[in-house]
Amino acid sequence: MDQAAIIFKYFSELDAHQRDQINRLGPLYTYWNERVNLISRKDITHFYERHVLHSLGIAKVLNFVPGSKILDVGTGGGFPGVPLAIFFPACDFILIDATGKKIKVVEEVVKEIGIKNVKPMHIRADEVKGTYDFVVSRAVTRLKPFTEWVLKKINNDHRNILPNGILALKGGDLTEELSEVGGKPAVYNLGEYFKEEFFETKKLVHLALGSKGKSL
Repeated sequence: MDQAAIIFKYFSELDAHQRDQINRLGPLYTYWNERVNLISRKDITHFYERHVLHSLGIAKVLNFVPGSKILDVGTGGGFPGVPLAIFFPACDFILIDATGKKIKVVEEVVKEIGIKNVKPMHIRADEVKGTYDFVVSRAVTRLKPFTEWVLKKINNDHRNILPNGILALKGGDLTEELSEVGGKPAVYNLGEYFKEEFFETKKLVHLALGSKGKSL
């Protein structure tokens, strides 16, 4: 079976242009992964399931309204930002990482596929200008230090069904980690949306941040 078919199984609403962009991700990342170490050899054989579909777990929980601004901190090779930008072409995505060679790959991928709503930047979170509706991440670090990095980057222009804040893709037992951040983080089990074994322990954490970065 075509690896990309797993995406279309769960997201049948993608149009022909989006499907073409999704289909082109696999060969592009395979090419770049041979030159820059982005994804382990084990994971590259499960690229669509463990990277693209995992990233789109956010889209199962929240349908970003047009005009939303999303900051992807520690994007690495472009996850979750690149798949989300394909899925939400009317939203703006800033993808940042402190490793320049990884951002270079993201630049080449979005250029080759023609993703117009992504701006990759070789920069640290504390250097980013402006504010955003949501900050997304995938297994970057524990939530407490991550929140401290980005709490001043969240605006109060709530326009989505979920309050503005952090959307973090995580795995495993999060009991201790969640107890460190305070507030009332919501945890969504991705296994409820995707039936593959890989997602049994995968979660999406939503931490709403109010005025001046205080958790709600």
